[in-house]
Amino acid sequence: MRTLVKHNIIATRVLAPDIKLLKIKAPLIAKNTSPGQFAILRVDEAGERIPLTLIDWNGDEGSITLVFKEVGLTTRKLGALSVGDEVHDLIGPLGTPVGTKYYGRVCVISGGVAIASAYPTAKELKDKGNHVTAIIGAQTAESLIFEQETKRVSDQLYVTTDDGSKGQKGFASGILQGLLQSGKRFDLVFAVGPVQMMNAVSEITKPYKMRTIASLNSLMVDGTGMCGCCRVTVGDKTMFTCVDGPEFDANLVDFNELISRLDMYRDEERLALDGCERGLRCKA
Repeated sequence: MRTLVKHNIIATRVLAPDIKLLKIKAPLIAKNTSPGQFAILRVDEAGERIPLTLIDWNGDEGSITLVFKEVGLTTRKLGALSVGDEVHDLIGPLGTPVGTKYYGRVCVISGGVAIASAYPTAKELKDKGNHVTAIIGAQTAESLIFEQETKRVSDQLYVTTDDGSKGQKGFASGILQGLLQSGKRFDLVFAVGPVQMMNAVSEITKPYKMRTIASLNSLMVDGTGMCGCCRVTVGDKTMFTCVDGPEFDANLVDFNELISRLDMYRDEERLALDGCERGLRCKA
């Protein structure tokens, strides 16, 4: 049975090729969200449930902001929606908020579409009086998002692109490694982005015994810890990203296991997308 609450799209914006921003009417979620939390939505009744980080929220307006990359069938359907269209269902906020407080000197490092996900945490850390060094990385200058937003909430901003078309050529993790090798130290490193990037950040900070938090992007279904789909090994414990996270001690996360689990449905995702491109089951 459908809920009486309607989640209509009230604004859309293209941030970069295949990366879109949606502002959605969701007053209950907007009034209760904290940095680090996420929502799960379905585009239509037959669609899959996907988790998306809550990028921004406005309790007075009753709106939330989501940013996503069109990489599969569901995100393509979501990206095809326009102002006035309705998301079939939407639940949140889910997950444990980031424990933001005053640490001192912090580094927020992010890559790709997850630069938007890191923004609310960087903003909150800055609001708590921390000195924030932000490192953002993208494949190209064209695919770089949230640069100005991140700049406004950080004391120092480093930009990298894989091809060198903007900022320093290379990976965001390389900037962090260079800073640490030059003697710079952080009281907290917060990483969000591709799993390989977060793994690299963990390996870089581990020898310095530096507190490092990773925001994981596990596969999810119900978002309440019941299905077990999002389980991840942290130290010697099995944890559930949807209720215990999504933030964990990066130096304790079994990233190899996480990468393997994220690859479980690649073939099915590819088949679904191929069907969409042939005009099958693609309409939201």
